[in-house]
Amino acid sequence: MAPRPDKEVVLDATGPAVTVEVLERAMKAGITTVITRGPAAEVPPVDGMEVVTVAQAREEGGAKTAAWVEVTGAKDMEAAVAAAGRGHAFVVVQPANWKIIPLENLIADFHRSGRRLYAYMKTDAEMEMAFSILEKGVDGIVVPVDALEPAARIVAALGRDDRFALTVARVTRMVDVGTGERACIDTASQLAVGEGLLVGSRASFFFLVHSETVPSEYIPTREFRVNAGAIHSYVLGEEDKTRYLSELRSSDRVRTVRSDGGSRQVIVGRVKIERRPLTMIEAQAADGELGTVMLQKAETIRLMRPDGSPVSVTDIKVGDEVLVHLTKSKARHFGGEVDEFILER
Repeated sequence: MAPRPDKEVVLDATGPAVTVEVLERAMKAGITTVITRGPAAEVPPVDGMEVVTVAQAREEGGAKTAAWVEVTGAKDMEAAVAAAGRGHAFVVVQPANWKIIPLENLIADFHRSGRRLYAYMKTDAEMEMAFSILEKGVDGIVVPVDALEPAARIVAALGRDDRFALTVARVTRMVDVGTGERACIDTASQLAVGEGLLVGSRASFFFLVHSETVPSEYIPTREFRVNAGAIHSYVLGEEDKTRYLSELRSSDRVRTVRSDGGSRQVIVGRVKIERRPLTMIEAQAADGELGTVMLQKAETIRLMRPDGSPVSVTDIKVGDEVLVHLTKSKARHFGGEVDEFILER
C-alpha cells in the first residue's frame, strides 16, 4: 500500500447521504480516501477510492482501520494517544467544545511518537486552523459531506506549488516624483531577511520589496513590516490574486515571497498610510517587458539583487539588476487574471 500523503483530506462516508455521485465529486476534488463508522460494504464502490473503517479505540487495528475518539476531556485525549499505538492507519479526534487547546496537546504527542492524527472539522476556518496549529498542524482532516466544497479548496491549497518564478530585470530609469501616500504593511508574522512582498504598478510585473528586517543605525528593525510603496500599487494576496495596497485591511492576507521563490501566506495586522517622498523605479526584463514600482525614498526601503541580498532604493542606480516576478496575463479583473487587452503605463 502506498504511503499516506503528508497532509490529507478524508470524507466521512457514514450514512445514506453518501452516493456514487458524491464520491465522484470528492474524487474530482482530489479526495481519494473515505472513512465510515459502518461496514465498508455500505460505501458505494468507486474506482480509486480507498475505504477506511472505524474501529473501537481500544481494539487493535491495521492499514484499513482508524480509531475515532470524541474529545470532551483529558481522559479522551489519553485514549486517543493510546489508540495511536494499536496499529491503525490514523486516529481521528472530534473535539466537542474546545478545539485548539486539545489539538495543540495531541499534535505535540503524536508528532513525538511519529503517529498520524486527523481531526473532524466542518468549516473551512476550522480546517485551516487544524492544519496550522503549532505550525505543523494535524496530518489530516475528516469532513462531512456538506463540507465537501470548502474541503475541495483546502485540497487545492495543499497541492498548490507555492514557489514563484523570479527573474532578473535591469533598472532603466529612476525618477524622484515628489510626495505621495505610501503604505506600510504590518503583518502578524515575523519576517526574515530575504523575504518581502511582490509589488508593482503593472499587473504583470512585480518587484520583490524587502521587509524591514535589515539592521540600521538610524532606526530599529520592524521584522513584521514591509514598506510596500505607493497606495495605487498591486500586491500579491490570497490565491495569487492582486489587491491594491490602498484597500488592504486588518485580517486580510498577503503572500510573502523569499529570494529563492518560496512563499507563505501571512495575515495583515495593520496598514499604515502616510505621506512621504517617493521615487519611481523602472526596470526591463530579459524578454523586453517593462515594469515600474513607486517606493518611499529612504535608506531602509530595499529591493533584492539577483543573489538575494537586499539593496536600498537610495543605492540603486540605472543598470543595476533586481529580482522581479512576471505573470503571463497582463490584465486583472477584481484581482484575478483575465485574457483581454490592457495597456498600463
